[in-house]
Amino acid sequence: MKIVLTIVALVLLAVSPAKGEVLDSLTICMQAGDSCMQQYNTLAALKYYQKAYALSDNPTTRTKLADCYYKRANYRQTAELLKNVPEDSLSHDAFREIALSYQKQGDVDSYIYWNSQLIGRFPMDGEMVAGLVLAFAQNEQPQVGLEFGLDYCTRDSTNILVNRAVADAYFLDRQFPQAAATYDRLLQQGDSTFNTLYSAGMSYSRIDSLELAYKYLQLAFLTSGMRHAGCAYRLGVVCVDTQRYPEGLGYLSLAKELMRPDTTIMKAITLSEGEGYYLTHKYPEAVAAWKEHLSYNPSSVATYYNIANAYCYLLKDEEQGRAYYQQFVDMAATVDKPTKQLTEMVAKAKEILQAYAFRDKIKAQRKK
Repeated sequence: MKIVLTIVALVLLAVSPAKGEVLDSLTICMQAGDSCMQQYNTLAALKYYQKAYALSDNPTTRTKLADCYYKRANYRQTAELLKNVPEDSLSHDAFREIALSYQKQGDVDSYIYWNSQLIGRFPMDGEMVAGLVLAFAQNEQPQVGLEFGLDYCTRDSTNILVNRAVADAYFLDRQFPQAAATYDRLLQQGDSTFNTLYSAGMSYSRIDSLELAYKYLQLAFLTSGMRHAGCAYRLGVVCVDTQRYPEGLGYLSLAKELMRPDTTIMKAITLSEGEGYYLTHKYPEAVAAWKEHLSYNPSSVATYYNIANAYCYLLKDEEQGRAYYQQFVDMAATVDKPTKQLTEMVAKAKEILQAYAFRDKIKAQRKK
């Protein structure tokens, strides 16, 4: 029957219908298009729906044609057709298609508008609620998104997609205790994805619950197959902060290998490495890490001072200590508005350099 209908439709499309035949032609085109869609032949369906739309521009032909365009990823045409259909004529599927078409085109404002209209009519569409919460967060309005998400949760607190979006919005709004509690609820629901574990760890690290941060970041890193550089870095920092120095240095070293050649991240990693080695009394390694940090961040004034102190007091290398104190003083002189701490550091460095110079003078006099 489908084959016969298709043949008849093709014959009708080949000729221009008389005025009295328009309705019949429209019906046949729509039926042929529907038949093709049932067979997932969107190319053939598109031709029938385009013909039907040309015969009669109405909400039904627009919606059918838009649906075909959407399934072919032509999101611009989908939105153009549906935005002029009266909203009370849009089905749930049509609302989703116009909202998601704008999202896929990167038009966040239009996506928010149409998604809000959809949720006003279909408030229990959890997937779209979650999308709206995240869209507001992307638009730097996480508080507004949270209103939609929390309103949904009063009716259904078990939807994982909505809970994820709410947790992420809390995090982006810097409400870290609420974010941590929501990620915990997700974990209790069985949502042990990398993102949930990683974000839970990050949330706890922001509220100084470092043991829980360590627990979740470690689980997240294992879930990533030990390949997520950012997680390795954050886990390394937490380990150093909780005095798990050897473990933390291992994670930082791994993060460094995973992140090369990301200069911004390498700055942070090498600085943390230096601190970790210093606190474990591995001073040559600390100096090496700080020197590597300078290769990524040559304007780091304090790092010159740290290296100079390590050489002077811990490694007893006067020549290197003097050289780095001088570099520190020279670099500090270029700082426009030095802090009180920097001013005190400069004064101390100058005292040490003057002591070195005075001692050299005394030695020279004795040789005469």
